[in-house]
This record gives sequence, C-alpha cells and structure tokens, in this order.
Amino acid sequence: MPSRLNYIAKKRTDNKNYYRNLKYPEIPLSINDLYITTTVGDRLDTLANQFLGNVDLWWIITTANPDVIRRDSFNLNPSMEIRIPNNIQGIIEAFELLNK
Repeated sequence: MPSRLNYIAKKRTDNKNYYRNLKYPEIPLSINDLYITTTVGDRLDTLANQFLGNVDLWWIITTANPDVIRRDSFNLNPSMEIRIPNNIQGIIEAFELLNK
C-alpha cells in the first residue's frame, strides 16, 4: 500500500493550499482479532510494525480503538487493552475506496 498521505487531495486557490480530510473505514470486530495489553514504552508505530508488519499502518490500530487511544500521540499508556485487527488487507481496501 502506498502511504495513506498520497490520498490527501490538494487544491490550490488564491495562493493557498487546501487539503481534503482523509476518511477512515469502520473496522468491524472479528473473532480473529488479537487483543493485547500495552506495557511501558509501547508506541503505535512499533506495535504496527510488530503486529501488522508496517510502521505506517499505526492508523489501523487507532481506528480500531476509538474509545481507548487518543489520535494525537504515538505513545500509549501502560495497561491499556487494545484490539489489533486481523483483516488488514480488507481495511486497506476500504480505506482506498473511501478516499478515491
């Protein structure tokens, strides 16, 4: 998957740049999802690399845990139970469709 930032549409008017907001798909629960408890030093990018194989997919973990993870920080508090979705390819395809 190319970087999600490639999907941000840019429009230039009056010497100003305007950017379209990205849309993220809803990530349904699955029996195959993995649940982990965070420890000291865990970050979204390192967990994405460990469980999803790509640091750029941190947004999938954030989107799957909207009531648990704040969107403004890579750092996670210890002892948080978070869900790591299993259907990564389906989530990426849904993201690409929403942001065409």
